[in-house]
Amino acid sequence: MLDRFLNFVTIIAWVLFGAYSIIYFLRAWQQAGWQEALKKLFSFRFVITLFIIIAISLINISMVFLEPQEVGVVISLFSRDGYRQQPMRSGLHWITPLAEQVVRYPISWQNYTMSSDPLDGAKQGNDTIAARSSDGQEVFIDSSAIFQIDPNEVIRVHIEWQGRYMDDFIRPLLRGLIRTEVSQFTADEINSSKRKVLESNLDTLLREALREKGFNLDRFLVRKIAFSPEYAAAVEAKQVAEQKRLEADYQAAQMRKLAEGQRDKMKLEAEGRASAKLAEGEADAKVIVLRGQAEAQALKQVAQSLEGKPNLLTYRYIDKLSPSLRAMLVPNNNPFLLPLPDILNEPTAAPTLTSTVILSTTLPVSPTLEQATPEPTPRP
Repeated sequence: MLDRFLNFVTIIAWVLFGAYSIIYFLRAWQQAGWQEALKKLFSFRFVITLFIIIAISLINISMVFLEPQEVGVVISLFSRDGYRQQPMRSGLHWITPLAEQVVRYPISWQNYTMSSDPLDGAKQGNDTIAARSSDGQEVFIDSSAIFQIDPNEVIRVHIEWQGRYMDDFIRPLLRGLIRTEVSQFTADEINSSKRKVLESNLDTLLREALREKGFNLDRFLVRKIAFSPEYAAAVEAKQVAEQKRLEADYQAAQMRKLAEGQRDKMKLEAEGRASAKLAEGEADAKVIVLRGQAEAQALKQVAQSLEGKPNLLTYRYIDKLSPSLRAMLVPNNNPFLLPLPDILNEPTAAPTLTSTVILSTTLPVSPTLEQATPEPTPRP
């Protein structure tokens, strides 16, 4: 950058001019004495060189370049209040040499952390905030605030705090707000459901307090919450008991699910067996229906075949009689199935295993078949 280059050139020029002047003075002193050496130092050539170096130095002092992340406050002897009313923005600017001075302030986001870790905070050592909850428990909070100086309020920040705003304003403000807000909650609330509420309330309060003093807050973070060893042990024991209860509930739920699974399995198996039996019964019914239809069709064909052929029916009846049948009783009100005159006219023969028909004329009985022992026929 131009300002850095001029600064470097100015330093080099003064160093070279000073070295050359000393060497030249020593040589002139050895040759002609110190009076002549002083006269040569104030010669026209040395004076012109000196003026050029002074001019470069004044230009270097009067030219100010501010980085994009910087803003400047101009302290001026020509201003009634001792400073320019408008802050100096980033870029190249000119000031009156020796009468004005620029104080630079960063407008980038800055972080202020208070932590129990000795190496993780704005200050070395344990810098956590100790506070009391509403139920008297001691709470230790690590926090971070990300903020910036408002570019439009940088003159106010310079007048009120200068470069001390970190230690003299940000730090006390954070510690006071955190202690005040923690006292509104119990330890159990801070450790569970109300932690986000606590963080949100602190963010709102800190944002308003910083805005009043010329700062902008980006975010406030509660990084860690710790409790006293006694309270931590009690909470841990409670959590262990709760975990055991949850584990027991989980095992009971698993047992219930297993029992429900077995019940559903048995139900499905029973439904499957019932469905199988139903299907089997329906199949049997269909078979019976088909068989009946077939038999009806067969009987229909038989009836058609027997129509006008009574002798064929008698033949089939005799063919179906058992060869060992001796006697057959039929009721007196039943028609004869056999041609009785032909049977009665047959000659008497010796006893054989032939069938004899006995007509019952007294008692109406159902047709039965019985085995009768034939009586011996008397000889003439």
